[in-house]
Amino acid sequence: MIRRLQMVALDCPDPLALARFYADLLGGTVHVDEEDDGWVEVHGHEGTPLAFQRAVDYRPPRWPDPEHPQQVHLDFDVTDLETDEKRVLGLGATVLERTDQLRDDANWRVYADPAGHPFCLCLH
Repeated sequence: MIRRLQMVALDCPDPLALARFYADLLGGTVHVDEEDDGWVEVHGHEGTPLAFQRAVDYRPPRWPDPEHPQQVHLDFDVTDLETDEKRVLGLGATVLERTDQLRDDANWRVYADPAGHPFCLCLH
């Protein structure tokens, strides 16, 4: 058995900008690698640290298009979808789907971060 998940790393065109988005979202701090500006991490929030690495020819996923798969997505527990949606949109996210408004059995909404990675706010 592997002991624990150390980090989740996301490819993107601008690691510092995306790290700032997630640091603001989660209340963490941005740590830039002094020797490699193509790698930036976010620490100091509850949960697994996040890392962002520069991908030169990055092509964002198109949710839910299988021709451009999402590659990875993150789920965040929230207590108020409306309030937290306003917050993520203010930070630069875009709405992909308000699933809770489309399906009776759904309690989440899907967004894209500024680099196009899908993530969900899940009512907890």
